[in-house]
Amino acid sequence: MAKTRAVRGATLNQESTRFNLAQREADGDWLDAQSDIDGAPPPLRTTVTVEKPRTILTRNNSPDIGFDRSVNPYRGCEHGCIYCFARPSHAFHDLSPGLDFESKLFAKPDAPALLRAELQKRNYACRPIAFGTNTDPYQPIEAAWRITRGCIEVLAACDHPITITTKSDRVTRDIDLLAPMAAKGLAAVMLSVTTLDPRTAMTVEPRATTPMRRIAAIRTLSDAGIPVFVSLAPVIPQITDHEIEHILELAAQAGARSAFFLPVRLPHEVAPLFRAWLDAHFPDRAAKVMATIQSIRGGRDNDPDFFSRMKGQGPWAELLRTRFRIAARRHGLDGARIQLRTDLFRPPPGPQGELF
Repeated sequence: MAKTRAVRGATLNQESTRFNLAQREADGDWLDAQSDIDGAPPPLRTTVTVEKPRTILTRNNSPDIGFDRSVNPYRGCEHGCIYCFARPSHAFHDLSPGLDFESKLFAKPDAPALLRAELQKRNYACRPIAFGTNTDPYQPIEAAWRITRGCIEVLAACDHPITITTKSDRVTRDIDLLAPMAAKGLAAVMLSVTTLDPRTAMTVEPRATTPMRRIAAIRTLSDAGIPVFVSLAPVIPQITDHEIEHILELAAQAGARSAFFLPVRLPHEVAPLFRAWLDAHFPDRAAKVMATIQSIRGGRDNDPDFFSRMKGQGPWAELLRTRFRIAARRHGLDGARIQLRTDLFRPPPGPQGELF
């Protein structure tokens, strides 16, 4: 029963593909030997299982989210961010939201074909498609699988708008596709920068691109004419909140157009994982961190309610908002919003080269 509910109509190839460690090392991130902070984390024995879903577009009508459809080329994420709100979704596959989420990944190689079929439907109404809403579309396995790139190729060919949220500078490898789209008003990228401190980043986001490489990616994308925004999501009180002003300053210098932030959320199984992480890495302030989070979340570890879950409540939340607003205004990151064109879209040709 659990398995049936988990798969939700998808069929899974039972043969898993062992991801090439040498390729991961060449890609960089914390697996580079460039960081001599305290030594890089041990590499995971990552497995990738092919998933064959029937559809690829996920739709939502949440009042808290600025998009109504998204594509997730992968399930699970090797970046291993301890706060990731997507971790509980791995339980649908009878896998743990902890280490399994980071090491037992699912790839959807049929995603570009499924996306093309969706766009060919007679009743399809064009709106921006968001990538990076659940797990990172540019996590390390994208270097080999290139599913995200395949989806972008489909969208580029029919002038369909796209937004991308990522913690990886790997997104710059698709500038050849994204820059022409951006020139038409069809593409925007959101780089997530949660901390600039290497030690903190190595524990909270152990296999994501190092902070300064993300800042460099903002510059690279901006120089290519691609609208790039910076996301301080999440801000962790007593751990990263003191960096708000500095992150915004560097992002602005790198060419970011605007910014937003989100206080840390700890839904379902994420809360105990986060608490264990605090005890291991910040035992001196673990209790204070959780007390502050609970003050922001109405006395709970997490607030799941619409309208309040994305911004928090109480004095601490208001203080974070005030600091963010002042810093964003100071650095010119408080104006631009993502606005993409939808009027250029034309359905992709069908199998015989004719429109459906």
